[in-house]
Amino acid sequence: MNRFVKVLEKIQITIGIAFLSIFFLVILYQIITRHLGISAIWTVEMASNSFIWAMFMGAAVMVNRKEHFNFDILLKKLTGKKRFMLNIFNDLVLILFNIAIFIYGIQVCQQFWDYNWTSLPDLKMGYVWIAIPIMGGTMIIYSVNHIINHLKAWKGGQA
Repeated sequence: MNRFVKVLEKIQITIGIAFLSIFFLVILYQIITRHLGISAIWTVEMASNSFIWAMFMGAAVMVNRKEHFNFDILLKKLTGKKRFMLNIFNDLVLILFNIAIFIYGIQVCQQFWDYNWTSLPDLKMGYVWIAIPIMGGTMIIYSVNHIINHLKAWKGGQA
């Protein structure tokens, strides 16, 4: 499972970087066109929606790297069984929270899929909203992988 998680993380990082690059380029284009007196109304929507994708993909990767949603002060002070239990607790809380994000993200996607962008009516809002269940689903996968790794370490006497 660790290999799958590494590949999944690389995919999410690539997607996040791509959308962050789109965000940067669109903002740059917006600045240039404003100075030239050209109206490019689609840039605001494109920038905000690409930023949404970049942030949601980045948030999931940070969960995998344990740099997001953690009781860090306690983890540094605890050792042995207490640290193991806190790690399991953290991951279980994340799984429960992300199950809700995943389920409600799917509902939001279904409800708003056919809404169109204001400035680019050929694009559907569903393509933006689908980032929510993708983020929630991958966070669940990452947290389950953490629990599996904690249990393996505990059984191996490394915890």
